[in-house]
Amino acid sequence: MPQWKPLVRLAIYLACLAVAAVLVQAQTIGSPERFTAAAINTNRGAAGNIDIQVDRWSSDAERDKLVNALTTKGADKLLDVLQDLPVKGNFRAPGQLGWDIRFARHYPTDEGGERVVLATDRPISVFEAANQPRSINYPFTIVELQLNRAGEGQGRMSLATKVILDKKKNMITLENFELQPVLLTQVKRTSSFN
Repeated sequence: MPQWKPLVRLAIYLACLAVAAVLVQAQTIGSPERFTAAAINTNRGAAGNIDIQVDRWSSDAERDKLVNALTTKGADKLLDVLQDLPVKGNFRAPGQLGWDIRFARHYPTDEGGERVVLATDRPISVFEAANQPRSINYPFTIVELQLNRAGEGQGRMSLATKVILDKKKNMITLENFELQPVLLTQVKRTSSFN
């Protein structure tokens, strides 16, 4: 066996690893991150902490697929498309089971901070499915965080919300950010995985 063949195999192997690393980086669209927040449910007066872990960020193609579903086929089709997306991370109260995040994007703000938008389908109880209250028309859970340069800020979470298209950002968002029932205070980026 010629001495150069093992070197060629090694070069091919290293090239494949490099391509795989680039593909993995392209899929994450930025670094994974963790956030904490104090959650205050304004309807029930309850409070607690939540942990948010984003393992990978959604791609432009995933965002466009959701926007297209909402604008052309409505919220029902949007739900189907959202449920088909791979899991991007989770959010949970400490010691509790978490909810999978299906969509996660972040954008810089004009002030040098960051806007984080997370979305998933929400669990529908058997009682809710059988009785069909008005909340059945709002099958989404949306979390929006607004962070300053230091990675601190505030946010809102709606466990049952109507979603609309933010045409300026080409982004799905809450119908009325200011009136959502769960306020997130003391929001902090706690770490990143790099």
